[in-house]
Amino acid sequence: MRSKVELFEQIRRDHDREGASKRELARRYGERRRTVRQALESATPPPRRDPERLAPALGAHHERIDSWLRDDLDAPPKQRHTARRIWLRLISEEGAEVSERQVCRYVQARRRALGQIEAHVPQAHPPGYEAECDWGEAKVVIAGVPTTVQLFVIRLSHSGASWVEPFPRQDQLPFLEARVRAFKFWGGVPERVRYDNLKVAVTKILRGRRREESERFVAMRSHYLCGSFFCEPGIKGAHEKGGVEGEVGRFRRNNLVPVPEVSCWAELEAMIAAACEAGLERRIIGRSRTIGEMLADERAKLRPLPVEPFDCAERSEIRVDSKGLACVRTSRYSVPIAFAGRKVCARIGAREIELLSEGRVLATHPRAVARHQVCARLDHYLELLREKPGALAGSLALAQQRERGEWPDPFDELWKAIEERTSPSEAARQMVDVLLLVRELGAEKVIEATAGALTAGSFC
Repeated sequence: MRSKVELFEQIRRDHDREGASKRELARRYGERRRTVRQALESATPPPRRDPERLAPALGAHHERIDSWLRDDLDAPPKQRHTARRIWLRLISEEGAEVSERQVCRYVQARRRALGQIEAHVPQAHPPGYEAECDWGEAKVVIAGVPTTVQLFVIRLSHSGASWVEPFPRQDQLPFLEARVRAFKFWGGVPERVRYDNLKVAVTKILRGRRREESERFVAMRSHYLCGSFFCEPGIKGAHEKGGVEGEVGRFRRNNLVPVPEVSCWAELEAMIAAACEAGLERRIIGRSRTIGEMLADERAKLRPLPVEPFDCAERSEIRVDSKGLACVRTSRYSVPIAFAGRKVCARIGAREIELLSEGRVLATHPRAVARHQVCARLDHYLELLREKPGALAGSLALAQQRERGEWPDPFDELWKAIEERTSPSEAARQMVDVLLLVRELGAEKVIEATAGALTAGSFC
């Protein structure tokens, strides 16, 4: 089947070579003389005009649709009518017999007239000038447990280089630490960063763009001399940092689908960091160079990193209770029992809790994910257990060491063998001595010696 352009070509060719009349050409090709006249006037067929589609059945409902759309101006953005919802309401509430397509056409035209379709101005992003940051959520399986993780995403607007980091929660410490690592990943600091009105940064929203900001946030900004720009609250603010809004979804779709299964948080962090590195090889549509190549050029425009990174950790002074536990952010962490009743300094990070006394680190614990947890280490209680060996078997520290897989099977075999030859109390006392040897010689040597003693039958 020939196209209309080919038909026009044949008509024009016959008219030029044979001098055929319009009537003859119309008869020869079975077309109207108007079509022949159009072909002789131009080699390109005129554009097809879509007939105006009148919808008389919908006309009776125009006023009702307009009222719903006007009401939407005061409704929450995520609870406004879609064209399909309007069509369904017309059918169920008004008994209308109208097509969904006609309703969609009318709703689009009315929204344009009411100013509900927002327009945006394309922006240019000079190298090294600006970055955008945002939070997102993702589902992962950690050690067999389905978990919702919070993804901190920050993206350079010019090159598109992004840094993503997972955390158990959205609070100030992850917010600060992730930015420090992002600056290190980029090799410099942009002139300013665009933010939502995050509570970790903004304590109060004032008129216009003015904000009251948290002291820790201001301290970090001062350390890196990096400016800040706060978007408008609500949906309007999301349009002001569209680059990172899109990056959150893109990263999740491309790197966390299907739902990843990892053994621990460290494995998840390593996987996401590797995905950020691999993302530098990606080429954004419409660009001739990769993100990594553009970042290499942009580094020359970034502000140099300070000699020392910003110390994001918070510090507080805490009194240790009679069980050798210091309460930090609703959860309790053990220190050597000798510090019971004394004050220690807690250095609180996004992932770790350090407990110190006079500048010396007493204990380091992974930060508890949930509230009101107790994190205890058996080594902190050995001096007390020498005096109270009967408390070893039921101690929380031992139970947690077993849960972490840090209690070796040879120790259980040795414990049981000693208990059979002596008594439960004496077996517990001797196990405490074994654990003190672990502190002195290291776990590997003591486990090896234990296995050898069991084989030789010489352990009492």
